[in-house]
Amino acid sequence: MAAAEQIKSLIKSFGDGDEDRFYATAMQIAAAEARRGHATLADDLKKMIDKAKLSKHKQSTIIKQLPVNVAQKELNDLLELIHPDVKLKDMVLSPIVQNALQRVLDEQGKIDLLESHGLKARKKLLFTGAPGCGKTMSAHVLAGELGLPLFVIRLDGLISRYMGDSIAKLRLIFDTMHNFRAVYLFDEFDSIGTTRSAGNEVGEIKRVLNSFLLQIEKDDSRSLIIAATNMPESLDSALFRRFDDIISYPLPTMEDILSLLNLELSNFNLKQQTDLTELAKRAVGLSFADIHRICSDMIKDLLVYGEDKISKEKIFGYIEARKTPF
Repeated sequence: MAAAEQIKSLIKSFGDGDEDRFYATAMQIAAAEARRGHATLADDLKKMIDKAKLSKHKQSTIIKQLPVNVAQKELNDLLELIHPDVKLKDMVLSPIVQNALQRVLDEQGKIDLLESHGLKARKKLLFTGAPGCGKTMSAHVLAGELGLPLFVIRLDGLISRYMGDSIAKLRLIFDTMHNFRAVYLFDEFDSIGTTRSAGNEVGEIKRVLNSFLLQIEKDDSRSLIIAATNMPESLDSALFRRFDDIISYPLPTMEDILSLLNLELSNFNLKQQTDLTELAKRAVGLSFADIHRICSDMIKDLLVYGEDKISKEKIFGYIEARKTPF
């Protein structure tokens, strides 16, 4: 194992933010393990170091490519950068939703061909449906499949109490879409997309919505724009025709739930000792996120208490707890 002084140096360099010393110390530890004959461990350490360096370089490269101007700090406050690694095969979705997402990916993969014929690939998407049914995760999937970064727009940073500030910030986001290709997600979009006829909406929200309608209408970037909402009925009617596709996410069917249970529990004995079909029937009405949390609780019980402590009644209790409104 690594010497005490090397471990202390590693921790200190991490705390000080000294990347060069951190990586140098880590490489020293790997070399020491190689000299001791621990070739597999040394090789694993070197691969982890290389992967960490690549990830750090990729993130810094993206930040450097963003437009540098007086509004750079505002962009940092408005955009949260995510590097998704989830793929479409990792999700359980209804066939309609899966086909809709695949169509977007297929068209994006032929973007040059379509544009050469005066056509535009699908890129402006509205996701609707109950919480926990895969809307946000689908944005991650599209970014991951296309090899693009994902920017989540911080709507709390977008809305300002000063007249005109919010519109300027929104324009900055759309300018960035044009200058830097990525997937841009407006999550909980109903907070700015509420119908303009609602009498209780503040004037700034209405101005932001008007500006969004204008900006998305004239957008000609290669970036993907995704708006996600749990409350499509509250959206202004003018929004719907601005999107290339409106994809509705239903609650999972029993078959969907069974597929997710098989996927989540495939590496654990729980899958063999539990009637997953019976669990799936009981869980109808829950979201994908609910099923994922139930699986996590089952796996944690297995690891912490052992399989003999996991009863059918206990698992059913997890399901009923998720069905009980708070």
